[in-house]
Amino acid sequence: ERISEAVAKMFATASKALSGFLATGSGILIVVLVPLMLLLGCAAFLFGGGSSAAPVSEEVNAYSGIIQIYAREHGIPEYTELIKAVMMQETAGRGNDPMQASESIYNTRYPKTPNGITDPEYSINVGVQAVADVLIKASVQSPIDIENISLALQGYNFGPGYIAWAVNNYGGYSKENTIEFSQMMAAQMGWTGYGDTQYVDHVLRYYPMSGAVMGDSSALAQVAVSQVGSTGGQTYWSWYGYNYRVEWCGCFMSWCAAQCGVL
Repeated sequence: ERISEAVAKMFATASKALSGFLATGSGILIVVLVPLMLLLGCAAFLFGGGSSAAPVSEEVNAYSGIIQIYAREHGIPEYTELIKAVMMQETAGRGNDPMQASESIYNTRYPKTPNGITDPEYSINVGVQAVADVLIKASVQSPIDIENISLALQGYNFGPGYIAWAVNNYGGYSKENTIEFSQMMAAQMGWTGYGDTQYVDHVLRYYPMSGAVMGDSSALAQVAVSQVGSTGGQTYWSWYGYNYRVEWCGCFMSWCAAQCGVL
C-alpha cells in the first residue's frame, strides 16, 4: 500500500491522452477517464519507491490527523502537505508551538511572544488559520500554484503585509524583493535582521508538489509522482470524506485530479 515510481510512467502516458480528450470536449471523456483513473490508482499498490521531496519528520507526520481536521475546518483541506512542510521548517514538529504561531493575530489565548503558545493542538489551529489567510491574500489557485504559494509562504514568515507590498511594487514574490523587504523592515524596527529571506526555498524542499506546474498538461502526473512513498492512504480517503480506512485507489485518483483543478 505504498505509491511507487512505477505509476509515474503510467501517468506520463495517460496525461497525454487525457489532454487530447479534454481538448476535444468529447463525451467519450467520461467513459475513458473514470476507468483509467481507477486503474492507474490501483496500480500504485503494487510497488514501492521514494519521494523527491525531503521527508518531514516523524513528529510532523504524527500531527497529520490534527492538521487535516483544522485544514478542513478553515477551508483548505487540499493544503495539508503544504501545512506539514511549513511545520517542518518551523520546528520539525517539536515543542509546544510546532507552527510557531504565537505572534499570529489568530492567537487569542496565549502571549503574543515567541513560543508563547504552550498547547501544540492550539498552535496548529492558529497556524492553519494563518496559512489559510496568506493563501487567500496571495490569490493561490491550487496546491500546484507554486508562484502564488511562494508569495503566501513568504507572507507567513514576514507577515501578510509583505504580500500587498510585493504585489503593489513588483507584481508578486521574488527572491530579490524579499531581501529588500527584510532590510526595510529591519531598518524600521531598529533590528539587525528581519525574517528569513530564504523561507520559500526552505519550506518547498519539504513540499512534495513543488515540482508540479499549473497549466502543464502533465500536472496530474506530477502530482501523482509527488506522492511516491506515501503509505496507508489516509490523506486521500479522509480528503474524500471517510473517517475510517477504505480501499483508496479511487480516492487517490480523485485527490490528484482535485489538486490540479480538474475536479
